[in-house]
Amino acid sequence: MDAVDTIVAEVLRRLKAEGFGAEAPAARQAARGIPAEMSARHVHLSAADMKALFGQEELPPSRAISQPGQYLSAMRVRLIGPRGSIDNVAVLGPLRKATQAEISATDARALGVAAPVRLSGDLTGAAAVYLQAGDRMLRAEAAIVAKRHLHMLPSDAARYGVRDGQSVSVRVLGERPLILEDVPVRVTEQSALALHIDTDEANAAGLGK
Repeated sequence: MDAVDTIVAEVLRRLKAEGFGAEAPAARQAARGIPAEMSARHVHLSAADMKALFGQEELPPSRAISQPGQYLSAMRVRLIGPRGSIDNVAVLGPLRKATQAEISATDARALGVAAPVRLSGDLTGAAAVYLQAGDRMLRAEAAIVAKRHLHMLPSDAARYGVRDGQSVSVRVLGERPLILEDVPVRVTEQSALALHIDTDEANAAGLGK
């Protein structure tokens, strides 16, 4: 019996080494799907606006967030528009060339601004808002409604058969599954695989709880 057990164990070891009985990494990822992350309202600051609002040249990190190199700071600002304001808006780092406020369509209506739907970094036609920190305030044409998008590494793009800049349709699974169209793919060497949707879209899918 010991000899039989030894032979069986060796056969199983060899089968496992050859990949039998185990999914390949790509198959495992396909089974899990792509993580969907809710991108809550937030602000990116330029160095000049960081200095104007907080009197500092650096934005110290509080904790890392999902995309490599990006982080949540302890800083918070108030967004002010013609119709209302939103308090306690997170400031994300690192600092950027231009100040940007990424909000949802619901936020835009609450503020009373006509913020265009744009990918992060595209401030074409961005709405003017005021940013306040304590007794300091500045005006910036910075408000955009964050457009849904997919972050991928080149290896992810190859696995899914897509390319940088391509628009795809994505089915979001939740309590109320929905299909999102016109989802741009953003492929970089510093990406973490994730679908980014705003709070309105997350709530529509039942993911915003």
